[in-house]
Amino acid sequence: MSSAATHKTTYRDAVREAIREALRSDSRVFLMGEDVGHYGGCFAVSRGLLEEFGPERIRDTPLAESAFVGAGIGAALGGMRPIVEIMTVNFSLLALDQIMNTAATLLHMSGGQFNVPLVIRMATGGGKQLAAQHSHSLEGWYAHIPGLTILTPATIEDARYMLGAALREPDPVLIFENQTLYPLEGELPLEAPPFDIAHARVRRSGRDATLLTYGAGLHKSLAAAETVAAEGIEVEVVDLRVLRPLDDAAIRQSVAKTHRVLIVDDGWRSGGISAELTARIVEQAFYDLDAPPARLCGAEVPMPYAKHLEQAALPQSDTIAQAIRNLVTTHG
Repeated sequence: MSSAATHKTTYRDAVREAIREALRSDSRVFLMGEDVGHYGGCFAVSRGLLEEFGPERIRDTPLAESAFVGAGIGAALGGMRPIVEIMTVNFSLLALDQIMNTAATLLHMSGGQFNVPLVIRMATGGGKQLAAQHSHSLEGWYAHIPGLTILTPATIEDARYMLGAALREPDPVLIFENQTLYPLEGELPLEAPPFDIAHARVRRSGRDATLLTYGAGLHKSLAAAETVAAEGIEVEVVDLRVLRPLDDAAIRQSVAKTHRVLIVDDGWRSGGISAELTARIVEQAFYDLDAPPARLCGAEVPMPYAKHLEQAALPQSDTIAQAIRNLVTTHG
């Protein structure tokens, strides 16, 4: 696509424009959540939308996640298309009963009679010095739950166009927006083809190892790939984009090409999405491997507040680069 067909924007503004387009194009859509109205959103995503669409469609809620997520489920059952914003992923645990025991199960419990076309957005991840109650990466937990689709937009284009696709789904979709990405700047296509929320994407092609990641990990992984490329190591970087359902075919295809794999995940290692990815690779692509799958994950601690400790608790581009070197040179 030519540069004339793009414009410069930020991840934050791309999400806002996605919400604005949804509100304009479908009268059933409304946004509800903590501080989304007068305050403009905790991360300024919904700034200006209350003035444009009014309080009926931009609805501030009490700090009661179970209550307003439950209200969103009821609205979806009643024919609306709610976008529910939870301030941070940690706070979503207060609504876990509504998400898992109601939204994700109603289609099954009703014998296929009741879909729940609900979209829940939330900020996730560390890196902004918001301490342990606001900074964890729990999207892998939600990927464990049947009945949900789990999206992790890492690029400005995904931030802009995943929401519209999610709103067309008949069943619940959770969108995890890494809070460090909101200021990200880049070029956005003015028009997008029919958008895919089912497949991973190769963001950089390579021959020596596959790097599986998502969210903020994508940008750190691409930086690491640039670093080791100067040393003659060509890494294929795969943006998972969707944690449920995982794109097994894309993962197998890349592993069959490179024969080595490193998984980068800001979440905890034990019982996390990296463990599921490792198991699937071993189950489905064992004979393509020239080395055991490797993982680089967040430290298994509550997220520290101090900046240097927070950075040490998360994978960084330099630690990713070193993990790539270890994988390729040790099992070369």
